[in-house]
Amino acid sequence: MPQLGSKNQKAVMCSFLQTNLVLVILLYSYFTHTVSSSLFPSSCQLQGQFHLNGMNKVGDIILGGLFPVHFFSSVPHPSFTSEPQQPTCHGFYVQGFRQAQTMAFAIDEINRNANLLPNVTLGYTLYDNCVELGIGFRAALSLAGGQEEQIVSNGTCTGNPPVLGIVGDSSSTPSIAISSVLGLYRVPIVSYFATCSCLSDHRKYPSFFRTIPSDAFQVRAIIKILKHFGWTWAGLLISDDDYGRHAARSLQFELSLSGEGCLDYIEVLPWDKDTDELRRIVNVMKKSTARVVIAFVHESHMINLMEEVVKENVTSLQWMASEGWTATAGVLQTPQFMPYLGGTLGIAIRRGEIPGLREFLLQIRPDLHHNNNNGNSWLEGGGALCTGQEDLENVNTEILDISNLRPEYNVYKAVYALAYSLDDMLQCNPGRGPFSRQSCATLQSLQPWQLLYYLERVNFTTPFGDQVSFDENGDVVPIYDVMNWLWLPDGSTEVQNVGEVKSSALYGEELILDEDKIFWNFISKKPPRSVCSESCLSGTHMVRKKGEPKCCFDCIPCSEGKVTNETSKCTSCPEDFWSNPQRDHCVPKKTEFLSYHEPLGICLTATSLLGTCICAVVLGIFIYHHRTPIIRANNSELSFQVLLSLKLCFLCSLLFIGRPRLWTCQLRHAAFGISFVLCVSCILVKTMVVLAVFKASKPGGGTSLKWFGAMQQRGTVLFLTSIQAAICTTWLVSSSPTPHKNTQYQNDKIVYECAFGSTVGFAVLLGYIGILAFLSFLIAFLVRNLPDSFNEAKLITFSMLIFCAVWVAFVPVYISSPGNYADAVEVFAILASSFGLLITLFGPKCYIILLRPELNTKKAIMGRGT
Repeated sequence: MPQLGSKNQKAVMCSFLQTNLVLVILLYSYFTHTVSSSLFPSSCQLQGQFHLNGMNKVGDIILGGLFPVHFFSSVPHPSFTSEPQQPTCHGFYVQGFRQAQTMAFAIDEINRNANLLPNVTLGYTLYDNCVELGIGFRAALSLAGGQEEQIVSNGTCTGNPPVLGIVGDSSSTPSIAISSVLGLYRVPIVSYFATCSCLSDHRKYPSFFRTIPSDAFQVRAIIKILKHFGWTWAGLLISDDDYGRHAARSLQFELSLSGEGCLDYIEVLPWDKDTDELRRIVNVMKKSTARVVIAFVHESHMINLMEEVVKENVTSLQWMASEGWTATAGVLQTPQFMPYLGGTLGIAIRRGEIPGLREFLLQIRPDLHHNNNNGNSWLEGGGALCTGQEDLENVNTEILDISNLRPEYNVYKAVYALAYSLDDMLQCNPGRGPFSRQSCATLQSLQPWQLLYYLERVNFTTPFGDQVSFDENGDVVPIYDVMNWLWLPDGSTEVQNVGEVKSSALYGEELILDEDKIFWNFISKKPPRSVCSESCLSGTHMVRKKGEPKCCFDCIPCSEGKVTNETSKCTSCPEDFWSNPQRDHCVPKKTEFLSYHEPLGICLTATSLLGTCICAVVLGIFIYHHRTPIIRANNSELSFQVLLSLKLCFLCSLLFIGRPRLWTCQLRHAAFGISFVLCVSCILVKTMVVLAVFKASKPGGGTSLKWFGAMQQRGTVLFLTSIQAAICTTWLVSSSPTPHKNTQYQNDKIVYECAFGSTVGFAVLLGYIGILAFLSFLIAFLVRNLPDSFNEAKLITFSMLIFCAVWVAFVPVYISSPGNYADAVEVFAILASSFGLLITLFGPKCYIILLRPELNTKKAIMGRGT
């Protein structure tokens, strides 16, 4: 967040020291007065009087009031060699005077009301604070301590204070100072215009109340408007006092908490007309990319700033005004400023209606009523003295304009809050009161702290229909009007109500806007765009720019597998989903497996079925020619078993094609392992039979054939096959293969495959087949040179060589093949080895049977033919 500059920090520190110095001087004078009083036991005597503009009215109970009747003040520089001169005020403020008259009207109205404070007359003492801390503080001390020259009461200074409660002050800094002192004595203070959120601390300011909402609510209301129009990038101008500084801290905190926006700059407007400082601030505004400027300032500050804005011709800004100048700044609504301030949106105090106020204002006769010295500066400036008989009925004057009563309405509510509290207090029944021993307050001995008890509990409804009560912090139920500065074609201006921001127990804080009524001071007649960086498009996420606020960022595309969510952050898709090319939503991942519908799967399926058919044809040929010598000479029973096992080998390859399921995963390797062991076992037995026959043909070798009879051959094949069946059973029971979604090969795809469950089981299965194949190859190789014309040992040797070569090559290729290609490699190995056995073992025989029948004789086979 932007921070206050060093120059501004020095100004803040100087202001703080000056404020504390004034407080010390005033408290010192007050203390010396108290000490000096003790030196004169017969009387209490003031050491001096403050010369204050004011008016008063006598009554049974006196209420005080502080109002900004003048804009500016002149405080002579103390010389410390003579009595200090009193400050003077100038720059008559019509609205401040009307606010003071509103309090006078409210008290007159209460006095005429027989149901409110019957038999009690309210009076008032009202002072002009001249928008100056020191003068306002003097006035507050005068209200609390009185201005009488001397009070004599039997040698002691006793009696009620001159005022029982104060309506004021009009701004936050004087209210803080006054409440800090008078709060020690629990003097009730009800402000109508002090909005600093710091004043909500009821422990520090126990006697402070207000009829205007706190700045904390005003700040949240402004943030709601910013959010409504999508303005996330703004500048902030504040006044150099508690009102501005607390608003800046609160706005920064709320923006950080809500994440709704950022401030490009924070500038503190000087109290005096510092042209160089104002020019620097305006240049900051010109260079900024923020099109929205929030101003928590006083009306007088805006006048000085706008003069510099006009000089620099800074246009195309959307101003957002605080309640300090939204609805009451008539001096800014001029042809000079409206080209720049037209379309201003602002927060304004709730507008109210006060019946009878205009008639009361028409009857004002300062020379006939009240002890009034407000006109001194007017006379000194050359103005004519009023006779008191002027008729203002048909005069178009600002003081009689009651169409937009806002601070005045708050004054009206503050006076009535004190009156209703007094009424509740005086209606107390003795013996049932809230004070010690259940006592009640009496009119003759009223104390401010007693009134404070009832003020905390006051609850009434104004004639306008607004309920007034205070919470535990002394704040009222907050409600603000949203105002818009309308610049009409004829050059006139109008401040129109376009909505409201209010808080309720049912709906919380809500903003209600009538956008059709809002005047936008832009060519497009639409709300401006005010963002540091445009919102990221779908599929990209925000990356903050180093050293800049969080509203300034770059948009970086999300990585694969991630999409943007509602907060413009990249989030990973669920496991079975992947990001689309735009990275704005997740789509189901593509699934991949060796399918019957793809070309590779179709080719392997066709090859498998072709091998099965060839086996069937060869088996048919062998059955049809089973009595021929070539079949009988080569152990026809084992040949039939080899053909059947090869047929199973071709068919088991089909289990590797299609989407893996639990039963196919469990069956495929078991069927593959048992089928090939059955085939290789038959070949091994056949090779051993050939070896036994060869040995039997030699002298003394006849006994070898008795170990290879038909039963022994079948038993050997069954035994060797049962070992593989046991291996498969153990594997399936201990760690069965299961379907598996594999995303390691490609993140955007799901490869369906069968997980082995146990790699050791698969290795033992293959290893056992390899051992049998190697033994068959070794034995066949040893008897490859038999003297027969048709030497089957050579065919077995060649077939086992092909078989071993295929499966030796299979292992590394299978391990390195990704996804469904691993299944394709295994199917290819099954088909290649099966075709190798089928062709090498049965091809030459079928050739002789079908094409060379003359060789299918006993003599030819024994090598005795031609």
